[in-house]
Amino acid sequence: MPARIPEPRFIEPVLGVVFDLDGTLVVSRHDFGRMRHEVIRLAERYGVTPGRLSPEEPLHRILESARDELRSSETPTTVILRFEAEFHKLIDGIEMQALDRTTVRAGAPALLRGLHERGFRLGLLTRSSEPFTREALLRTHLDRYFPFTRTRSAPGPAKPSPEALLYLLSEMGVPIERALYVGDHLIDAECATRAGVRFYAVLPDPSESSTMSTDRFLAAGASAVAPDLTELARQLQI
Repeated sequence: MPARIPEPRFIEPVLGVVFDLDGTLVVSRHDFGRMRHEVIRLAERYGVTPGRLSPEEPLHRILESARDELRSSETPTTVILRFEAEFHKLIDGIEMQALDRTTVRAGAPALLRGLHERGFRLGLLTRSSEPFTREALLRTHLDRYFPFTRTRSAPGPAKPSPEALLYLLSEMGVPIERALYVGDHLIDAECATRAGVRFYAVLPDPSESSTMSTDRFLAAGASAVAPDLTELARQLQI
């Protein structure tokens, strides 16, 4: 029998809900493989040892590893900053190419409309750039629901740093104990659990290849797992 998807265990009244974007509310089909390989080539041009970085790692880990090696080899700070600027420019360019194939995920409009009508404060925390996030929300007509957003373009920590989520919740005026973060990736679970915020997982859209499962999310600290946004709405009584 398939694993039973757990029901939420928390009874504290939720005031604010923060969502991930890619995979959770929209399906973007980013070419992450291309991003990782091109970033590794860029890092090696700046002096990272060839073969040291793995294309199997997520982008933020590749950046962290490249930055650490450059620092350990006493690369000048100005050079590291130039590398980071080129990194973001490269990723931003590839990311924007996905806009034409970005679609809203089934159930997202109804879920967000229901939360909005019931007075929940809604926020968006994403590793996408600010230009991509803004345009993706406009194209999918979800922009009206998000007065609070934090992207990787924002100054300061980015997801999965817990500080990124805590900064956003502070802007929203939502206490940690009354917050909920919703995402479709282990990075989202890591961010939420390290911040002390309850996390609800949504399994990836069937159109996307993924190894995520209910068991993996529960092991990562999820309080509940929904197969789709329609079931998430039911869990939230929307």
